[in-house]
Amino acid sequence: MAGDFGQSVEFGLKLAKRVRASKDQTSTAPKPAAGMDRFPSRKTAYDPTAPMVYAVISDPAIVDNPEIPSYQPYVYGRCDPPALIPLEMEEIAMEVDCCLDSAFVSVRGSWRVHCVSANRSCNCRIVVPMGEQGSILSLEVDVSGRSYSTQIVQMEEIVDMGNKAKDENGCFLRPQIFSLMIPRVYGGSTLSINISWFQQLLYIDGHFSLNVPFTFPEYVMPSVKRFPTREKIQLNVNTGVGMEVICNTISHPLKEMRRQMGKLGFSYEEDVITWSCVDFCFSYTVSSNDIFGGLLLQSPSMHDFDQREMFCLYLFPGNMQNRKVFSKEVVFLVDISGSMRGRPLENVKTALAACLSNLTPSDSFSIVAFNEESYLFSSSLELATVETIENAIQWMGECCVAGGGTQILPPLNKAMEMLSNCHDSVPHIFLITDGAVEDERNICQTMKTNITSRGSMSPCISTFGIGSYCNHYFLRTLAHIGGGHYDAAFDADSINTGMQRLFTTASSSVLRNISINSLFHLDSFEVYPFPIPDLSLECPLILSGRYLGKFPEPLKLNGMLADKTNAVIDMKVQKSKDIPLDKVFAKRQIDVLTSQAWFLESKQLEEKVMKLSVQTGFISEYTRMVLSLTDKQKYTMESAGTHKAKWTSTWKNEGSTENRRILLNASTAIGFGNVTATMENAPPLLGEEKDKSGGVEVLNKVTNCCMKMGYCCCPPCLINMCSWVSGECAIVTTQLCAALSCLGCISFCMEVCECCDC
Repeated sequence: MAGDFGQSVEFGLKLAKRVRASKDQTSTAPKPAAGMDRFPSRKTAYDPTAPMVYAVISDPAIVDNPEIPSYQPYVYGRCDPPALIPLEMEEIAMEVDCCLDSAFVSVRGSWRVHCVSANRSCNCRIVVPMGEQGSILSLEVDVSGRSYSTQIVQMEEIVDMGNKAKDENGCFLRPQIFSLMIPRVYGGSTLSINISWFQQLLYIDGHFSLNVPFTFPEYVMPSVKRFPTREKIQLNVNTGVGMEVICNTISHPLKEMRRQMGKLGFSYEEDVITWSCVDFCFSYTVSSNDIFGGLLLQSPSMHDFDQREMFCLYLFPGNMQNRKVFSKEVVFLVDISGSMRGRPLENVKTALAACLSNLTPSDSFSIVAFNEESYLFSSSLELATVETIENAIQWMGECCVAGGGTQILPPLNKAMEMLSNCHDSVPHIFLITDGAVEDERNICQTMKTNITSRGSMSPCISTFGIGSYCNHYFLRTLAHIGGGHYDAAFDADSINTGMQRLFTTASSSVLRNISINSLFHLDSFEVYPFPIPDLSLECPLILSGRYLGKFPEPLKLNGMLADKTNAVIDMKVQKSKDIPLDKVFAKRQIDVLTSQAWFLESKQLEEKVMKLSVQTGFISEYTRMVLSLTDKQKYTMESAGTHKAKWTSTWKNEGSTENRRILLNASTAIGFGNVTATMENAPPLLGEEKDKSGGVEVLNKVTNCCMKMGYCCCPPCLINMCSWVSGECAIVTTQLCAALSCLGCISFCMEVCECCDC
C-alpha cells in the first residue's frame, strides 16, 4: 500500500472528474507539483500532509454525486491497485497539550463521501501523518449507525481472536504515517472522526518547537457548502517549571487566553474560505541563562498497575549559547556493507562530512569503515584541522565503497583501543549501521564490561540505525550502556538531518558525571534512563521513574562543568497535579524496558511492557492494536436493491456479534532486526516507494487511451472516434467492446478522455 499511495491518489483525483457538484459543474483535479513526475519512486505531491480520509475505489462504476446523479459513460474493469479519492472535509478542530518535552495532539473532524452513488458503498481509508517520533494513541469513528474505536491488546488476546493482521485493515504506511480502513461506507454518509497521537517537541538553540502536520490540499474543500466550514485550534502549554515562558513563533492567528508562570493557553476559531494551508508550528523558550532544574512528584491513579510514587527530574542547559562545552575525541564507525550501496551510504558520507566540519581544532577524530573487515582513516586520532578534515572527506570518497558482510564487534573494540588514553577530552564513539548481527548480546556485554572497568573516562557510545533491518533495540541498549544517545532514519532523506542532530546532541556536553545521592537513600527507586547521561547544550536532561520513600528538600544535583569545576544545583521539589507523568514518559519507558527485556531475555520485563502499553495506549513490541466495531444497527444492507440482511464479511464473528474486533498491522514498525536480510545484504527498507509497476503501468497506459488504441478501455471514446468514419463501424465497434468486456480483456480507463469529450 505504501508504495502505491501517491499514485493511487493521483488516479483517484482523475477519476473524481466524473463527480458533478451540480448539473453544470464538474470537479477538477489539481495539477501535480512541478518536477514531481521526475521522481516517481520518492514522495509525491499527493502524500498526506494532514489527517485525511479517502474513498477506496476498486469499481469505478460507483463514482458519482450521491445527491445529484448524472449520466456517466459506463466503464469496465477494476482499479488495481484501488484508486483513492480524497473526501471533502466539512469541519476540523485540533487541541494540542504540550507537557515538558512532549505533545499530545487530538484532532476532531468530519468528512463526507461525496464521490460515491447513494445506493453504493466503498471502504474509506483514514491516513494520519504525525510529527517528530509520532505514536498513534487512539482513533474513533462514527458513521451510519456504527461506531469504531481502536484499543491496545496483549498477545494472548490476539491468539484468542484467531485472525491475521492485514495491511489493508490498518498499518503504518511509513514510520510516522498511520493508516486505517473503515469498511462499507455508503455514498453521501458523513464520517465523524476523533484522532489522538503523541509526538516529541524538538529542542533547538534553547527553544522548544512543535510542528504538527496540518496542511490541507485545496481539493478537500467542499465544492458545495452545506454548512459553514469551521476551523478551530486550541493550544495548552505546561512546561512543568515555575518560570516565565516566552512565545517565539506561531503559525496560525491564535489568541492568548491565559498566562501563568510556566503555563500558556491559546485559542483560535472561525469560519474559513479555505482550510489551513500550512503546518501548525509553535516555539517557546523557558527564560533562564544558567543551568536549572527541578523535581516533580505525583501519586499513581487507582487503576495504575504500579502503585509506587512517580517522579520526573528535569535539568535544562539554559539559554547561554556561548557556554563552554567539553572538548572531544571522536571515532566514527561507518557500516559499508553491501546493503548500504547507493543513497544510504552517500547520505551517510554527506552527513559525516558536515559533522566533521563542526569539530573545533582542539578536537581530534578518526574514522573506521567496516564490513567484514575494518578500514582506518588513521590508526591514531588526528587533530580536526581544515586540512585533516579535507583529507578525511577525500578518503571516504575513495575508500568507503559498499560491499561485503557486517561485523560490528571488531571495529567497536578498535575504537575502544584508540580512545584508551583520553585525559582532558571526552571520548565518543558514533556507530552508524543498517544491519543486525548474531552476536549483539555478546557485543553489549563486552562493552558493558569494558566501560565498567574504565570508570568515568570510558567512551560515550552513541548509535544511529538506518532502515528496519537493523536491531534498533540493540542500538538503544548499546547507547544506554555507553551513556550516549540513539537516533534512527527510516527513509534515506532523513539520514543527513538525523545524523547531524545526533552528533550535535551527543557532542555538546556541558555537565558530566551527574549524580543525585538522595536517590540511593530511598526505600526503592527505578529511573530511566540509567546510567544518567551527560547534560547537553542541545538537549534537556529528563529522568523519570518510580520510588518508595521520601525525597529530601531541597534536592541537590552534582556534576562537573567543562572547566573542570564541580557544580552543585539545587532542585526544587514540588507536587505535580496537572501533568499526567505516566503518559508523558510512557513511550520512552516502553523503549527502555523493551531494550532491557531484549538484552536480558526477561519475560518479566516483557510483561511489564505489555501492562504499561495497555494502560497508557502506546503500542509496543509485545502488544497490538485492534479495531472494535459496535453496531447501533444490528444489520447492514449489502448494496442497492438487495433486501437480504447479513453481517459484513470483514467483521465476521470474533466473539459477540454486537462487538467485533479485527487485528491491525499497526506495530511500532521497528522489531528486533533481521539477521538473514543483513547476511544477504538486502537493501534497508527506507520508506522508499516500492516499484509495483505492474498495476500502475496498466493505468498509465490507459490514461492515454486516445493516444494508443490498443490500450483503450473507454468504449464511448472508441465508438465516438469510429463514428466519424461511418455508422456501420460504430455498430461493429460497440459489439466488439461488449464482447471484449465480457471476457475481462478491457481495463478501466482512469480518466475521461478530454480529447473526445466522452
